[in-house]
Amino acid sequence: MKNNAMAMGVRTRIIYGALAIMTIILSMGENTMAQTKSTTIVRNIVLVHGGLVDGSGWEGVYNVLKKDGYTVTIVQNPTISLADDVAVTKRAIAVQNGPVILVGHSYGGAVITEAGNDPKVAGLVYIAAFALDKGESVSSLIKDPPPGAPVPPILPPVDGFLLLDKAKFPASFAGDVSPEKAEFMADSQVPWGVDALGGTISQAAWKAKPSWYLLTTEDRMLPPDAQRLMSKRAGATVVEVKSSHAVYVSHPQAVAHIIEEAARGALVAVKESATSAAAD
Repeated sequence: MKNNAMAMGVRTRIIYGALAIMTIILSMGENTMAQTKSTTIVRNIVLVHGGLVDGSGWEGVYNVLKKDGYTVTIVQNPTISLADDVAVTKRAIAVQNGPVILVGHSYGGAVITEAGNDPKVAGLVYIAAFALDKGESVSSLIKDPPPGAPVPPILPPVDGFLLLDKAKFPASFAGDVSPEKAEFMADSQVPWGVDALGGTISQAAWKAKPSWYLLTTEDRMLPPDAQRLMSKRAGATVVEVKSSHAVYVSHPQAVAHIIEEAARGALVAVKESATSAAAD
């Protein structure tokens, strides 16, 4: 009897010990999976505004991304020259603690196309933006609008800076924004330097980095057909939204959604591209 009890005790200890080991192994597996999953998501988002506006328009997008656990930095470009704006953006990239998703609206697309060559940038997101190629500028793309395309109500330059006609700003730039908000945007315009429009791209980052493009079908500033051409040329993943040029203000959820899609897919796309290149 005594021997049987001792044997049962030994077996019980062995069983409990085995269960404890299995629990530890399973826990390690779950932690590894969680860590692997987290490392495939880019957590740093840098938002770059376009011409005529400042970074405050990103507030709605910022709130969604912050709620979802992202670190969000908003660049305040002076929009005096492309080179200066790229330098300001690269300073914002430099202080991030890991890979970055770089997002640009409108003229901000030109900025991220150049600044996106920074090694920290894992992916690019264009929001109704200029996805330029080497040697191109915003000026070169808008100088010959196609027949029938809406022409932005840009006033003649004053001291080398541009503004939109305030009365026509809402319909052209912010057609689906509340009248009060659109009027505020018109009255708070930031003068856009002619030199910024003329700045050319030295190397297009989208040729080496994965890109996403939010295309606005009701845009009266940057024609949808031009957006289609640029996004196709860049090989971007495209999402279309029925919106004005100010989509980042009127549809912050849709903008945040495509940014988060890029955050989940950029590192995977880079890894797949590297694997494919190695196989070749």
